[in-house]
Amino acid sequence: MPGKHVATYLNDHLAGSVTALELLEWLANTHASSPLGKRAGDLRSDIEADQRELKDLIEKLDTRAGVVRRAAAWLAEKMAEVKLKADDPSAGSLRLLETMEIVSLGIEGKRGLWLALRAASASNPAISGPDYDRLIRRAEEQRSRAEGMRLEAALVVLGACETQNTR
Repeated sequence: MPGKHVATYLNDHLAGSVTALELLEWLANTHASSPLGKRAGDLRSDIEADQRELKDLIEKLDTRAGVVRRAAAWLAEKMAEVKLKADDPSAGSLRLLETMEIVSLGIEGKRGLWLALRAASASNPAISGPDYDRLIRRAEEQRSRAEGMRLEAALVVLGACETQNTR
């Protein structure tokens, strides 16, 4: 049973990385001519590198996601896309804020993945091998960059809000 749990856990994080990559690709393409597009593209490249590390570990363990799990991950990503479009059809600042919030939280989840695997690798040699300390530091650096982008969007969206007096 523990091997099945490891496979499920790793594949769930792999599905999350696919969502992050799709969202960052949209940002990079939508804002291709601006510094935001470059930052999104750079962050996407870093997350792709982490995804390769995760795929290598999954391959080493010879665990693959089932059809239902892959379909659920695809559906979740599409639902997030629909929600983001509905909230801000013009692909403006709110969509940027919500997209970066999803990405930022996902990176924090990835950091948690690496922390959990580092802790468990002491008693489960099958998951040892990756440099978890390096991956944790890289996730922390990525989170910092994503948070900066998120907060910049928050200033535009939330900083300009006027409160309504409802007396």
